Amino acid sequence: KKELVMVKEKSRLQTKLEQENLLKVYFEIQSLKNLLRQGWLQKGIKKEKCESVADHSFSTTLLAWLIADEYFSELDKNKIIQYTLVHEMGEIYAGDITPADGISEDKKYELELESVEKIFQKINQGEKYIQLWKEFENSVNEEAKFVKQIDKLEMALQAHYYEDKLEIDLKDFKDTARSKISDENLLELLELSKMF
Repeated sequence: KKELVMVKEKSRLQTKLEQENLLKVYFEIQSLKNLLRQGWLQKGIKKEKCESVADHSFSTTLLAWLIADEYFSELDKNKIIQYTLVHEMGEIYAGDITPADGISEDKKYELELESVEKIFQKINQGEKYIQLWKEFENSVNEEAKFVKQIDKLEMALQAHYYEDKLEIDLKDFKDTARSKISDENLLELLELSKMF
């Protein structure tokens, strides 16, 4: 009977530790609400008007889901939503690295992977989230390639919004998006967005 009580206590302790680690991961992810998108700040958008990385992740998820549901029925929607939700997790510790920072793509990948591993290694299912991030980053399937393009489309749509509301020139963001989007349907949506 004493042995059974000890096993239960150990089990409870493990469960408590697992719960604490889960909450640690959650609160680390929450920090993206306070990480402002550096590209916009570098262009002179004031902090109080600047979107956070969490804002961008939410908008990218919603945009990807809407577009995939309407026009890309062959793609796995669950995988798309998972990719959009994890795609910026590397920025939690690496920060929002922009081309102006002069960091190579390889170094950026390394820093962001370290961040993703630091976050998710705390939980039992952590490897799944690390793998999803790697799949997205390395464009291993059609869903990842789609989300990469949606990420750029969302950036361009946000640039349109800022141009309209703040009277600022963000043509370079839209040009970058055009250069990274290969799907004709997505390019058409980008062009159509000028009307709004």
